[in-house]
Amino acid sequence: MIRRCAATVLVLLPFSLHAAPFAYVPNEGSGTISVIDTATDQVVAEMPGGSKPRGLAISKDARWLYVSDQPKSRLQLVDLEKRALGGTVALGESPEGVAISPDGRWVVAAVEEKNEVVVTDTRTNKLAFAIPVRGQNPEHAVFTPDGRRLFVSAENGDSVDVLDLETRKQVGQVTVGARPRGIGFLPDGSRAYVAAENANEVFVIDTATLAVAARVPAGLRANGVTVHPDGSRVYISNGGAASVSVIDTKTNQVIATVPVGQRPWNMALTPDGGKLYVANGRSGTVSVIDTARNEKVKDIAVGKLPWGVVVR
Repeated sequence: MIRRCAATVLVLLPFSLHAAPFAYVPNEGSGTISVIDTATDQVVAEMPGGSKPRGLAISKDARWLYVSDQPKSRLQLVDLEKRALGGTVALGESPEGVAISPDGRWVVAAVEEKNEVVVTDTRTNKLAFAIPVRGQNPEHAVFTPDGRRLFVSAENGDSVDVLDLETRKQVGQVTVGARPRGIGFLPDGSRAYVAAENANEVFVIDTATLAVAARVPAGLRANGVTVHPDGSRVYISNGGAASVSVIDTKTNQVIATVPVGQRPWNMALTPDGGKLYVANGRSGTVSVIDTARNEKVKDIAVGKLPWGVVVR
C-alpha cells in the first residue's frame, strides 16, 4: 500500500521536480504524448498532443513542449506543468521534424509542402520568419551544435540543404543518397551523419567543406539518427530491418546491430548517453537500449504509431 501511494504522488508531482529525465513520445495514431520516467522505464503519464503529433522539442526552461501537428498545419504547444494543450502557431501544410536552437531562442519546423523551414521565437511563441529550401519535401531541420546553421534533409531532393540563421538564407547543398531522413552532428560540429532511407546508407558530411567524407552501409530503410554525447558512437534506426546500427565514429564502421521493434523511427539518448530510446511505429512500443552493452533491455508499450522521442 505504501509503495502504491508513493508511486501515485510521483505521477502528480511537477515533472521539473523529478531527478531523472523524462522521455516524451509523440503517438501520431493516438494523438497523445506518452511520458516515460527514464529511472524506471515506465510510462507515468499520457498527455494530449494534438490531432497527429510528430516532431517535438522542449523549451530550455522545460515549460513547453513544441509539437508538429501535421494535419492541422501547426505547431502545438503543450504545457508540461499542467500536462495540457496550450497555444498554437500556424506553420504551413504538413510540418514534420521540429528542433530547438542550442540557446533555446528558436524552434524550427520543416514544412514539407511549402519547401521551407519555419522559425518560431520562443520568447513570444509566435512565428518569426521562414527560410525557403531548394530541396523538395524537407523532413528534418537540425541545428549545428553552435546554433549558426541548419542542415535540412530533403526527402525528394536526395540532398541536404544548409541554411544560415543570421542571413536567413540557404548557403549550401550537399548531394547524398535517395530519400535522406535523420541528421545528427558530432558534438564539435565537424561532421554530420545523414541517413538515406532508400539507399540504406549513412552519408558523413564534412561540415567545413560541405563534402561527403564517407558512406557507411546501414540496415534496410535507414532513417533515424542520434549521436552519443561523447561523439564516439552514432545510432541509426533501420525501419525495414527492425534494428539499430551502431557506428564507431573513429572508423565510420558499424560495430553492432541491435534488434528492436517493428518500424523503428526516431530516437533519443539520456543526457549521460547510457540509454537509447527508440520509437517503434508499427509495434506501438519504445525499445530501451543499454549503450554500454549494445543490447535491448526493455520494450515499453506506448500509444499508436509512436513517431519519435525527446528526452529532457
